[in-house]
Amino acid sequence: MSVFKFLGRAMVLPLIMTASLGAPADAKTASVGGLYSVSIAGFKIGKATLSLALQGNAYSAKVGLEPAGIGTLFSTGKGGAEASGWLVGSKVVPSKYQMASHAANRDFYVLLAQGSGHIRSMQVAPQFKPNPERVKITRRHRRNAMDPLSAALMPVKASRDGLGPEACARKLPIFDGWTRFDIQLSFREIKQVSGRGYDGPVVVCKAKWIPVAGHRPSKASVKHMQQAAMETWLAPAGRDDVLIPYRISLQTRTGRLVVQASKLDISSDESDRAQR
Repeated sequence: MSVFKFLGRAMVLPLIMTASLGAPADAKTASVGGLYSVSIAGFKIGKATLSLALQGNAYSAKVGLEPAGIGTLFSTGKGGAEASGWLVGSKVVPSKYQMASHAANRDFYVLLAQGSGHIRSMQVAPQFKPNPERVKITRRHRRNAMDPLSAALMPVKASRDGLGPEACARKLPIFDGWTRFDIQLSFREIKQVSGRGYDGPVVVCKAKWIPVAGHRPSKASVKHMQQAAMETWLAPAGRDDVLIPYRISLQTRTGRLVVQASKLDISSDESDRAQR
């Protein structure tokens, strides 16, 4: 699987373009926009554009990905995704997800209609070829699941003490249209970052990929992903009750894949009031 196909389907994670949302005028609002660099084994291969809009408990997000650096020499992979939905307490409740990408001379497309925390209907192309080893995806696997982009939003309880280990205490049940998998997070440490548009603490979470359905257990890529060292750094998305990835890293068979913020523009109604 190419790096760009992997990012488009599974992790892109992370990230996100503006939208106008209908909500009360006094609802908490925030927006995030910027650029993320994509590198493998220390070489830049791509870039992602991001924006996120939050108003009250509604969210809308988009992400775009294209080759950059040495990636332009060997890949024409590019794509984008968008998602929208609601934040209900500590849960993300998506309503719609759409992804389109082109990699390895093939087009990929996913459209998921979601509601009440479940995948209601879907359109996916291309379909997997029949294989008796593949773990069949059933209706049960589409319950209590969410799309990969919505999974990048992580609601937390606002705390005067700032970010803490509880931000990592979660399992993300993800369905990308082809496969159903979990990402289990656990706390590692708190770091301080600066100079990329956000100055402050990030909470570092270890991550583990757990296949559930849609995969072939004997495939080398599946076995590797189950053992691969992964982590994500989470930062506030302009509000202290919602976190997004600042950095994601994954050990691949060809080197460490890193997606990291290179430039962020974070704003919120709270910061606007503080400047008045």
